[in-house]
Amino acid sequence: MNWLIIAGAGVASWIFGAIWYGTLSKQWMAATGLTEEQVTGSSGKPSPTPYIISFVLELFMAFGLFMLIVHVYKDGFGVADTLYAAFAAWLAFIATTLTINHRYSMQPWSLTAIDGLHWLGVLLIQGLVLGLFL
Repeated sequence: MNWLIIAGAGVASWIFGAIWYGTLSKQWMAATGLTEEQVTGSSGKPSPTPYIISFVLELFMAFGLFMLIVHVYKDGFGVADTLYAAFAAWLAFIATTLTINHRYSMQPWSLTAIDGLHWLGVLLIQGLVLGLFL
């Protein structure tokens, strides 16, 4: 098990998320109904807590994807295998759960698309890093 590569997959996907939501922050806030004041609070800056939590949990996600890939592809794997596993995990677990949760909480489809495509990107990036370097 190569912890450095797993950590690299987590870091790369977290950076992608920072870029994704940095680019789509206004659309995301509109879809959630949050204002900039609610997001930044009285300090005018967002709390670091969600960023830290997402960083740690994306490291866990990379480890989980690694474990899934190693278990499924016992005889070895390539980039196509890791990308397929990442997409299958997204489709079976992330996209379904996110869609169900957003429908029950009456969230707009635009939020489901923004968040869902973010998580697809996260898993594909993790799958790519794992496939290239393991």
